[in-house]
Amino acid sequence: MKKPNIIFIFTDQQHWHAAGYMDHFYTTPALDALAADGIVFTRAYCSTPQCSPSRSTIMTGYYPHKTGVLGNIGASGGEDLQMKTIGVMLQEQGYYTGYFGKWHIGKDPEGTAGWDEDHGVTGEDCYHDSMHPQMPLDFLDRMADMEKPFALVVAINDPHDIYYFTDGERCGDEAELPDSYCQQDFSSVPKVQSDFMKYDQGRTINDKDEIAWKEYRSLYKDKIRKCDWIAAAVLQKVKENGWYDDSLVIYSSDHGDMDTHNRLIFKGPFMYDHMLRVPLIIKAPGQKTGNRTEEMVMNTDLVPTIMDYVCGTVPEGDGLSLKPLCEGSSMGREEVVAQYYGKQKWVNPIRTIITKRYKYNRYIMHGEELYDLEDDPGEVKNLAGDPDYREIKNELSNKLNIWIKENNDPFDSLVSTDRQGVPLK
Repeated sequence: MKKPNIIFIFTDQQHWHAAGYMDHFYTTPALDALAADGIVFTRAYCSTPQCSPSRSTIMTGYYPHKTGVLGNIGASGGEDLQMKTIGVMLQEQGYYTGYFGKWHIGKDPEGTAGWDEDHGVTGEDCYHDSMHPQMPLDFLDRMADMEKPFALVVAINDPHDIYYFTDGERCGDEAELPDSYCQQDFSSVPKVQSDFMKYDQGRTINDKDEIAWKEYRSLYKDKIRKCDWIAAAVLQKVKENGWYDDSLVIYSSDHGDMDTHNRLIFKGPFMYDHMLRVPLIIKAPGQKTGNRTEEMVMNTDLVPTIMDYVCGTVPEGDGLSLKPLCEGSSMGREEVVAQYYGKQKWVNPIRTIITKRYKYNRYIMHGEELYDLEDDPGEVKNLAGDPDYREIKNELSNKLNIWIKENNDPFDSLVSTDRQGVPLK
């Protein structure tokens, strides 16, 4: 039986709601069409809301504390990936592989192995989408004469370029601000969140009026539209060559962006859904109609899912294959766990456990958060100190302790620092 071609497109910093099929504010016709053909995972989570460590998970199927990539490359905890990736696994199964776009997990020979063609992996990193838009299309043209099955990864940098936002940059769209923008109470959450806005990257907008915040949302929307254009070009080429129906097509992102929710922007020391939840669409080979599922899944699941479709074998790792779920079965996963280490020199370790209803966040030195995601989907009411929720908090805390121990997670030995990297006492 012929192995399916694989097309994996993923963006940088796109939260799960930033797509037309989830929110009509966003214009994403290509993603909407893919969602109509595939399975939309509305509760897909990243292992961590930071670029390099999340990408290490996407490429290996392991949590960051196991890949060794705790932080962004070049920042605190940002060691090069030194593990076997999905590229090598696919080559071992006879695939011709190509990777084009942002890599951002180092240049170690073992970590970068596995790509017959690449732009951004083994050479200079590619941090701008304008540097590679034609390359995956040319790759697909060359695959027309290829007897092997192929795997193409297109790593889009946007909407990460939202970091170029400046007050007064108008994009022509009138954006409404989310309810949590007005409802956020920074006095009820760990202080590092307001510190991020006052003293770190949030300073860009922290003291600006609502017009600036709406401009941010409009620019973010524009960046999402550009992602859709690149995805549209790749998927159109796949269709023109007659591969679409029988290919495994996956679309996702490495992490989210606060997008003005909870009166925050970008990403930082917080674990709200707009940071942790990412878009995930999987169109399986032969799939003709779309569907949605609210089952909780992780980006640790991507490698095992791909390999299950390729050879029916799930490699060792921290994830589960989503193939049974795509075929109509239930996974029965009751909770997921996410990690955070820090940004630049500023280390703020956090662990999060999420069930179908609740989210519990534990910081090193900076306190706790507990949210009822059913009654409070905007995560604006921190229940960690509410005596009525003590039993729930303790139950989730105990489950998190068990997970940390079973997974040899060094969380309890980590140390928080100030923004200059000086350990706090």
